[in-house]
Amino acid sequence: MVATETLERDIATAHSLNQEAPQEVAVTGDAASAETPVRVERCDVCVVGAGIAGVNALFVASRYLSRSQKVILVDRRDRSGGMWVDTYAYVRLHQPHGLFTAGNIKWTLGEDRSYLATKDEVLAHFEHCLEIVEQRVQVEEYFGWALESHVESGNIVRLNCKSSDGRLMIIEAKRLIKASGFGIVPNGPLELSSTRVVSVSPDFCDMRGDEMRASDAPVWIVGGGKTAMDTAHALITQYPGREVNLVAGSGTFFSDRDRLFPTGGRRWWGGTLATHIFTELGRRFDGTNETDVATWLRTTYGTWLTPTTGNFLLGLLSGSENKTIADGLNEVIMDHVVDAVDRDGDIDLMFRSGSAQQIQPGSWIVNCTGYMLHGDPPYEPYISDSGAVVSVQPRSATFHLTSYMGYFLTHLLFLGKLSEVPLYELDALDLRKKSNAALPYVLGSLAVHNLSLVLDSIPNKVFLDCGIDLDRWYPLPRRMIETTRFMLTHRHGREHLRQTLDTVRTRFDVRCGPLNQA
Repeated sequence: MVATETLERDIATAHSLNQEAPQEVAVTGDAASAETPVRVERCDVCVVGAGIAGVNALFVASRYLSRSQKVILVDRRDRSGGMWVDTYAYVRLHQPHGLFTAGNIKWTLGEDRSYLATKDEVLAHFEHCLEIVEQRVQVEEYFGWALESHVESGNIVRLNCKSSDGRLMIIEAKRLIKASGFGIVPNGPLELSSTRVVSVSPDFCDMRGDEMRASDAPVWIVGGGKTAMDTAHALITQYPGREVNLVAGSGTFFSDRDRLFPTGGRRWWGGTLATHIFTELGRRFDGTNETDVATWLRTTYGTWLTPTTGNFLLGLLSGSENKTIADGLNEVIMDHVVDAVDRDGDIDLMFRSGSAQQIQPGSWIVNCTGYMLHGDPPYEPYISDSGAVVSVQPRSATFHLTSYMGYFLTHLLFLGKLSEVPLYELDALDLRKKSNAALPYVLGSLAVHNLSLVLDSIPNKVFLDCGIDLDRWYPLPRRMIETTRFMLTHRHGREHLRQTLDTVRTRFDVRCGPLNQA
């Protein structure tokens, strides 16, 4: 990394030029044996991260900036799309495609409203979102660049960025939005002792590809979440009759897509709006009774195929998908894989419980263990002391989804209210380590609590432009009824939510509260 004092000196040199056009200065120090030219860019807003959180932040910023102002978009990947760039090829959206967007930008697929978009279609929509935003404000894109550090000085945030090929760049911005989200990285294959199995990850091996198609060996899927369900569904439908097994850990239940997003006429009278579900979840959860709330949620709105369901992370699955997978699986084992070992000509799949399962030579071991909320990024408050830097990441989560964080926090930033509204922040990574069972219900309570505060602080148009609102699946009359109910009751329920979150902070000793108390 460039030595701090050297970088500061060179930044000051660039700043003293006081020109709008890009400049280059020379950086010397620990990072290079000779002087290295550094590009210097200036902008009104810099957004780091071009995933769903970043494009929502970008959309919102474009609503407050003029055509003459500039936004710089930085992402370490070579294109927009965030985790969708890296994830497995056969992934599809879990929710109807129109509800996954930036702000109020419409899709251009021309498919039925219930259609679940493919990976390529999602990535194309990211590009479409950027094109729409660029009609309103100047956007300069720097893909393949990573933020290495930033410092606030006066009214400027200075960023030190590095490209994948080693070039350096300094960005001077009036505001910085760090939309790293959950920082998801692809899973690699499981490291196993046996040399007679094929260990793969769906992120690097397409289950529909030639290598898998040419084999008839059994497949062992490791994991019980949405990646495992997508992988099982792909294998079972692509290769009828093939032996597919599931090692499901402690099991997972999913929200039933048919109950949350009914089709046809049932949109008028069936299903339940997301606002109602989250409000009821917040009313039931008190910070200590996650087992009871999980049972209620699973029974009322869930679907599952494993005999036990220790996990829930807001995933969606339809009843027909569940049945296809359940009917097509050869065996379901409720345990965790720790190794595959060669023993006297046989292969034992070893489990955390101490038991073992003999498997055939050549068997495929597919790593579908979760990659949400892993890693150990440093804590950053969702808003810096100066009010110039917004951070969207799990150490200071303010909503259940990063798309909501990118959208609402950016609105509050430009309205000058983000430092004033006493949003609760949650260290979701720490809580997951201490109680994975409580995490989803704490996130739900956090979202409703903070949405209640936001509702009192921003114009109604902000909600009208929020295309990621799942209630939009339903006809306007039904949405208006639920919205009116929430507006009439949300302040009354806020105190219970606050007490719930305070209980979580004390019970688990995690960061959970307003910035000055968390």
